[in-house]
Amino acid sequence: MPKKTATFIKWQLPMQRVLYALVPIVLSSVYFYGWRALLMVVVANATAFVAEYRFTRKDNQPCTSAAFVTGTLFGLGLPPLLPIWMVIMGTAFGIVFGKMVFGGFGKNVFNPALTGRAFIYISFGDWMTARGWTHAIPGVQGRPLFPGGFAAWTATSSFGNDALTQATPGSWLTWPDTLLHERLLAEGEVLSDYFTWIHLFLGNTAGVIGGTSALLVIAGGLYLLFTKTANYRIVVTAILGYLISQSALHFSGALSSTGTFAAAPQQALFAGSVLFAVFFYATDPVSAPKTNAARWIYGSFIGLIYPVLTTFSVWPAAAQFSILLANMFSPITDYAVNSLKGKKK
Repeated sequence: MPKKTATFIKWQLPMQRVLYALVPIVLSSVYFYGWRALLMVVVANATAFVAEYRFTRKDNQPCTSAAFVTGTLFGLGLPPLLPIWMVIMGTAFGIVFGKMVFGGFGKNVFNPALTGRAFIYISFGDWMTARGWTHAIPGVQGRPLFPGGFAAWTATSSFGNDALTQATPGSWLTWPDTLLHERLLAEGEVLSDYFTWIHLFLGNTAGVIGGTSALLVIAGGLYLLFTKTANYRIVVTAILGYLISQSALHFSGALSSTGTFAAAPQQALFAGSVLFAVFFYATDPVSAPKTNAARWIYGSFIGLIYPVLTTFSVWPAAAQFSILLANMFSPITDYAVNSLKGKKK
């Protein structure tokens, strides 16, 4: 009998579609932040494969393609200057403690990429909230739009040290317009039009390497919805819930834990990777609910709590925590929905 060829990777169509949707975003990360951004994504994917295969090989099972989705999403959700060893630690933690300890693919309660991100966010808060950020290479402070990061290793290699002392536009937008303008000019960090719609929409602002371009995130998200890889109920309710909650906080003049104001909803939606979190993290088919009624509740919960955590917690980026909290209640929400359906019969 012919000897079977060893299979190291099991490719799943839904996971492949997610990777297809992420390809333009990966390329944009290089354009905005240089080739080091691609290295971070590659290292995260290699670590995810090794970590998962270390567990599956003892049962002669292949690594699933979901590991590459985890690696890519984790890498794209990081600040551009994060040390490579932190990328490795976060990815390995996410795969092992966010997935394999539950029994592997399809059995995990929490999104593995966000589990890893939450781990390094808490463990290395300085890097995740201050030291790891930098301006995008193209279109800022008179830099040419082309070739952008394709001609640089990092956002600091060709243009000097541009590291920020604040995280992303999501943090800066909490300042009143007059104070924001004065602070930006005083520190000489960005142009006065740095937070215009075009910058926020195209993505040449400070932020995670894959989540700054609302244009590409929306395009990838629509592809996932069109192919039914992502559930529209989660996306719609998460975005609506976010706008409602952010609007309530902004127009009521709510003050954050640092004494700044809740950002305007129309700007906040396109800053701080909100759309990236909704389209690519919240819609994870494994950690999200399985029933349609629960998906409406799940998406609404994420959208409503996201601005609350961002405004009143000490963490300026609360996407991971809001989605992980929703993940925790996902199984019991499904159970409650099914129980109610059973009583009606």
